[in-house]
Amino acid sequence: MEEKSKPHYLGHRERLRRRFQKAGAGGLHSYELLELLLTYAIPRKDVKPVAKRLIRRFGSLGAVFDASLEELEGVLDVGPSSAILIKLVKEILCVYLSEKMEGKDLLSSPRTAASFARAKLAALSYEAFMVIYLNVKNEVIDYEVVHEGTIDRAVIYPRRIIESALAHHAAGLLLVHNHPSGHPQASSEDKRITSTIAEAAEMVDIKVVDHIIVGKNGYFSFVEQGLESFLKP
Repeated sequence: MEEKSKPHYLGHRERLRRRFQKAGAGGLHSYELLELLLTYAIPRKDVKPVAKRLIRRFGSLGAVFDASLEELEGVLDVGPSSAILIKLVKEILCVYLSEKMEGKDLLSSPRTAASFARAKLAALSYEAFMVIYLNVKNEVIDYEVVHEGTIDRAVIYPRRIIESALAHHAAGLLLVHNHPSGHPQASSEDKRITSTIAEAAEMVDIKVVDHIIVGKNGYFSFVEQGLESFLKP
């Protein structure tokens, strides 16, 4: 009796793993990285077509991780386990980047905060406003999304931000919000609300150290762009 041959994809999976072990992510194409990840959620199936289908549907590897659970499960052969695994990786990345901020002076390291903010907010289809609370050394105490808005506007209440800052015993604030359009340049409204919050913060001896705007196309830092005047009443 002839021995039943192994499915062809088993050897392919092992080759992918060896290539990753040898060269890391740089040794694999984007769809192959996703394919390798999916092998841990789909044990008995050729997942290369699924990975390519996901990339084709959302346009890039990053966009796959930014998709919602419902959007992911809408792709052929992507079940709940695969969708949850993909979203879990994205959430782990956000936690990793938040931990990278700990102990760092965010006034001198705006890119660190921007990387975290982009992972957390850049893919949202609506505007969200996040505040990172800082101690006297400009190190992170905590962070929270304080307002969420429509596709192009978040209604910001400075009093709510100051009350929360006092509750966190914050000495400084790093303001962050996203532009769903993908373009992070500061608008006149962004500058106005920055000044308004800075004025309210000064009244209780809290400083606004920066305002970072994020989008899919990058980030904008008031400090890096020489707009510190909007941070100081």
